[in-house]
Amino acid sequence: MNGADTAWIIVATALVLMMTLPGLALFYGGLVRARNVLSIFMQCFSIAALMSVIWLLGGYSIAFGTANGFWGGLDKLGLMGVTPDSLWGTIPEILFFAFQMTFAIITPALFLGAFVERVNYAFVMAFSALWLILVYAPVTHWIWGGGMMADGGIFGAIGTKDFAGGIVVHETAALAALLLAIMIGPRRHRTTPPHNPGMVAMGAGLLWVGWFGFNGGSQLAADGGAAMAITVTHISAAAASLSWAFWERVKFGRSSLVGLVTGTIAGLASITPASGYVGPLEALLIGTVAGILCQEAVILIREKIRIDDTLDVFAVHGVGGIFGTIMVAVLGYGTFTAQLGALAIVGAYTLALTFALAKLVALIFPMRVDKEAETNGLDLSTHGERAYDVNS
Repeated sequence: MNGADTAWIIVATALVLMMTLPGLALFYGGLVRARNVLSIFMQCFSIAALMSVIWLLGGYSIAFGTANGFWGGLDKLGLMGVTPDSLWGTIPEILFFAFQMTFAIITPALFLGAFVERVNYAFVMAFSALWLILVYAPVTHWIWGGGMMADGGIFGAIGTKDFAGGIVVHETAALAALLLAIMIGPRRHRTTPPHNPGMVAMGAGLLWVGWFGFNGGSQLAADGGAAMAITVTHISAAAASLSWAFWERVKFGRSSLVGLVTGTIAGLASITPASGYVGPLEALLIGTVAGILCQEAVILIREKIRIDDTLDVFAVHGVGGIFGTIMVAVLGYGTFTAQLGALAIVGAYTLALTFALAKLVALIFPMRVDKEAETNGLDLSTHGERAYDVNS
């Protein structure tokens, strides 16, 4: 065990948890109507709690066990055999479990943004639990757990390169988000602006800082590689923020705060798969392109295809993560066969399982709340609370 590596991953674990609680909760909460902000907080906190328990009981074993190339097996159910002295590389395995648990938390939390303001809370919880076990955990094993897409697997000696989650996190969550948005259907009031742009900016700031743990922690060491991952993460986020704001001004004559910080997230998602391989100038390129590319994707999905992916999960996280994954090959750090092959296989698997699981859960819990609940807002109709005192 290396003390410095262990100390850094402890910090990184806290940073990644901060991305969901409170980062993503604030970012998403500020984007919805005031009558739905508490429902976002409730869903984010509930996902964090439920995914933690599922990760302990079986998710971690499926993702990081050693059964075969498709799944890790059940040898580590409930962390059986994992002691404080067990090591994963140079850090305690129990710490590796905790670090990866924060990834398992934020991935299903990401797709919440696609169907806010009309989804049934019980459906979200049941679907997310099954999705973590049957989609996220196996895909994690394929790429990060020594499974079939790792080095020496189905793509040959050089396997899929996904340093911190362009495929494992962003592609899977974004494809699930897009499909669920289609299945649940659009909101009744699609043009309602964000109720609190300041809250959105605070959430984005926490996500930006937390992403240092997300990408830098994926090095699993306190070394120059972690420092470089943090640096390129920051550069990409900065470049995408500026290019989004610039492109917004070119197209619409003004730059908005919500647009600027959405660009930040686009740059962070895009650098994620490449952050362990590229240098600062390559990160500058990735971020600059991502700010424009993801903004065009938002316009395409929202205005031309007319899918109500409410908080642009696919356009920002999906397009960004896929773009960054391809750039790993473009810049010479991976092969096109492995990068594109993994995107295709994971994409098809995610869509098929997401559709099947959604249909299955919907037999018990309706996907969508009724018209009255949606009109009154989920805060009051589902949770019996209000975020703001209307009489004050």
